[in-house]
Amino acid sequence: MRKFFNPCDIGPIDKALEEAFAVKADPMGWKHLGAGKTIMLVFFNSSLRTRLSSQKAALNLGMNPIVLNIGQESWKLETELGVVMDGDKGEHIREAIPVMGCYCDIIAVRSFAGLTDRDYDYAETLLNQFVEYSGRPVISLESGTVHPCQAFADLITIEEYKTKPRPKVVLTWAPHPKALPQAVPNSFAEWMVYAGLDLVIANPEGYDLDPKYTMGAPVLHNQMEALEGADFVYAKNWSCPGVNNPADYGKVLCKDMGWTIDAAHMAVTDNARFMHCLPVRRNMIVTDEVIDSPRSIVIPEAANRVVSAQVVMKRMLESL
Repeated sequence: MRKFFNPCDIGPIDKALEEAFAVKADPMGWKHLGAGKTIMLVFFNSSLRTRLSSQKAALNLGMNPIVLNIGQESWKLETELGVVMDGDKGEHIREAIPVMGCYCDIIAVRSFAGLTDRDYDYAETLLNQFVEYSGRPVISLESGTVHPCQAFADLITIEEYKTKPRPKVVLTWAPHPKALPQAVPNSFAEWMVYAGLDLVIANPEGYDLDPKYTMGAPVLHNQMEALEGADFVYAKNWSCPGVNNPADYGKVLCKDMGWTIDAAHMAVTDNARFMHCLPVRRNMIVTDEVIDSPRSIVIPEAANRVVSAQVVMKRMLESL
């Protein structure tokens, strides 16, 4: 496996889940694969779970992880070609990426969407430069449009907690004080459909995700209707994807607190489990009562981030 951006990169989902549970049962069982190997974890943005889970997964596989925080522990990087570099950016990514490739066997990159240029973000311009110039397998640790390690961990968690073969999973928009990318909901929708689960998406008008990721899943603008009979509720904010109006891309069009997941919302579900990728804005995305309830599985979900990252790294080591 040379890259990990989308579920198709990991192949048959049943095999991937089988491998995930084998890794979870014996985390150190493949430590020999990473002996003498190095993974570089490149962060353009802040992180907690992604950073820690990726380092832990690498160590479980016997690899040496190098963490690089761009702009803090390195020069600020210019990412555009044809610019006169007379500002605060001391190095061009065209040189930086090949150098990084010289120092490692696998590269994993985290870089959020800028939310100003939809074409740039949705072309995965930065991430694809790592693929083109590094000469190494590349993992998206969240990029302009996707967060596959999170979505894979979400799927593993649902597989652990489901009580029926094809549970109803609801991805619902919830309010947030600032504009957030669409990477998490894009990947969540993509992976749920890929796995054959009964996905329903709920969001206000103007927030419909790109059909490239929802792949025919029903989209409702009535949240309570969408939540009826749900087995899993995944709450997440995202800014306007600009599908119908590119000028609105990245904007906050709605802050309706009526979309906050509370006990009344959960009451119309089939005693659903509550999920969120974290960090979460309490009493905006979800009330304390819901996230602290026994039906909340946000901590096991976060723990599975190690498992998903380790399966991906294992696959890449096996292909070196």
